[in-house]
Amino acid sequence: MEFREVIETTGACRLYRPDAVPDDVLARVLDAARWAPTGGNRQGVRFLAVRDPVKRKTLRDLYVPLWEQYVARAGARPGAPLPKLIQDADHMARHLDQVPVLLVVCAHLGDLLATDRHLDRLSVVAGGSIYPAVQNVLLAARAEGLGTALTTLLCAVEPQVKELLAIPADVLTAALVPLGHPVHPFPRKLARRPLSEVCFGDSWGEPAFR
Repeated sequence: MEFREVIETTGACRLYRPDAVPDDVLARVLDAARWAPTGGNRQGVRFLAVRDPVKRKTLRDLYVPLWEQYVARAGARPGAPLPKLIQDADHMARHLDQVPVLLVVCAHLGDLLATDRHLDRLSVVAGGSIYPAVQNVLLAARAEGLGTALTTLLCAVEPQVKELLAIPADVLTAALVPLGHPVHPFPRKLARRPLSEVCFGDSWGEPAFR
C-alpha cells in the first residue's frame, strides 16, 4: 500500500469478525512497534497479545462498566437513540472478548521521563515514549488489512489488569488495542480538519503557508 493511503485510512475499527489473526501476521504488526522513537532510545514499551478467551472475557468485564460511565458522562440519555459512532463503540465494548487479539500496551516506568511534571496542568510528555510505538502498530495492522482501535479506559483499573496478566510492579499500562479483521471495508479517507486549522507559522493562529 502507498504510505499516504495507509495513514489516511487508518481509522478506529469497532466491529470485528471472529477470524483468528495468523501468528506471522501478528508478528509483522508488532515488529513495527520496535522502530518507533523513544526518549533516550530506552525502548521501554512492551505489548501483551491477549488471545486466551478467559482473559479476554475478564478484560471485557472490566471494560464495560468504565465504558458505561464514559457514555453517561457524555450526556447520553437513558433510552434515547445513540449516535452511530457511539453505537459501534458500545458494540465493541460489549463484544470485546470476541475480538481475536487484545493488545495491552505497557511501558517500564524507569524508561519514561515526564519533563512537564512540574507544570500546573496534566502531564503528557511521558506518553511521547509510548504512543509512537502504538501508532506504528495501528499503521502496520492497516497495511495487513487488519482493523484496530486505540482505547485507554482500562488504565483506570490498572491494578486488576496487571494482576490478571502478571504485569510486573515497575511496569504501567498505557492502552488497549483490539486487533482483528474488520466487518466493514476501510474508509476511503478519514474526515479530518484542514491543515490550515492545525498548523500555524511562527505565532499561534498565523498561517504556516501563504
